[in-house]
Amino acid sequence: MSLIQTTARNLSLLASMGQTAGQQNLMQLIQLRWMAVFGQVLTIALTTSLFGIPLPLQEMFAVVGCLILLNLFSLLRPRRLGEVRNADLLAGLLLDVAALTALLYYSGGATNPFVFLYLLQVALGAVLLETWSAWLLLGVTSLCFAGLMHWYRPLQMPSHEELFQLHVLGMLVCFVLDVALMVVFMTRINANLRRRDARLADLRQQAAEEDHIVRMGLLASGAAHELGTPLATLSVILGDWKRMPQFRDDPELLQEIVDMEGEVRRCKSIVTGILMSAGEARGGALAVTTAGSFLDELVGEWCNTRPSVSLDYRIDDASGRTWMKEPVISDSALKQVICNVLDNAADASPDWVGLAAGCADGLLTLTVQDRGPGFAPEMLEKIGKPYQSSKGRPGGGLGLFLVVNVLRKLGGQVRAENLPEGGARVRLQLPLSALAIGEDDERRG
Repeated sequence: MSLIQTTARNLSLLASMGQTAGQQNLMQLIQLRWMAVFGQVLTIALTTSLFGIPLPLQEMFAVVGCLILLNLFSLLRPRRLGEVRNADLLAGLLLDVAALTALLYYSGGATNPFVFLYLLQVALGAVLLETWSAWLLLGVTSLCFAGLMHWYRPLQMPSHEELFQLHVLGMLVCFVLDVALMVVFMTRINANLRRRDARLADLRQQAAEEDHIVRMGLLASGAAHELGTPLATLSVILGDWKRMPQFRDDPELLQEIVDMEGEVRRCKSIVTGILMSAGEARGGALAVTTAGSFLDELVGEWCNTRPSVSLDYRIDDASGRTWMKEPVISDSALKQVICNVLDNAADASPDWVGLAAGCADGLLTLTVQDRGPGFAPEMLEKIGKPYQSSKGRPGGGLGLFLVVNVLRKLGGQVRAENLPEGGARVRLQLPLSALAIGEDDERRG
């Protein structure tokens, strides 16, 4: 299985598809800017054509054109991993404030009722930006407002009475715009922030589970070291017993000793596997095989440990069989978790267990099915959580917990469900590329 090394790539906002809260928030600002461009063009057109108020159209449309270019630049600009930082959001809001200030300068300055659109910029900054950035934006907008009180091009109105009526109407329109846009975009931004918090909570949960796995690994390694000596002692004692006349001349006792030796060897093999996995860390000699051989070997080993269980192993021909020839690394951890699912199915259904393998669109799917009583409803809701078991043993329920975490590390997932006709089905899915041979593996191999 190849080691996945994440390389820093330069992605545009369109290419990154809004995966993070910062990207989603910048997309909200871009949408707001498009709405502002449309509203500004409409307002300029209505003011000049409907009310007959002359405006410097060339200068004002130049400002609108700059906003369009800013939006295109924000969408297409390459970013490291597509990430959006606080500085990016601050720069965008400051440029919006500058554009609004320029338009107000050409249309009456602080006497223009649309001057209160500054409030929308400040409100967005308070939600999106870090504290110091929000205060900086507030200071800039306050200075712009103060500057427009002294420096602006006054509007040429036919009469003061008409100017007052238009001012009141403009205040109403500005108020409706402010509150409507605040509600729409604040709601969206808060939803983005809630999704971000949910992702952070999931990451914290994963970190806690991984820490739990580390502790379990340390305990398992320690127990494996401790078990080495008594298992070796038992092996020596059983070997001595086989040579003693009272056991050697009794076929039944001799067979029992042989069976005991086989179980001791199996225990020693398990202990050795634990120690090798603990110190392996993908080093040493890597076993290169194919996907089909990996599954065949896994099935053979499991059937040897469960000879009384009838395993119905089949390949899903609907997905074709070319994937079975793909070269992969024989990953012991993955083999162990698949066997763990098979063991759970065999415990619930001692007579029959089904295993189906298939691959579609590069996604390897292993489906384990049994004819047992199925999962309890509360277990299905907490699948993959530690100590969720129906067997009633202290410390039980760690099997599926390990399965879920190992598959998640490989970019896969686990789904469990009860079947209407009885029994349960557990579906393991992971990208076949997660088991592919990488450059680092080839060098070590």
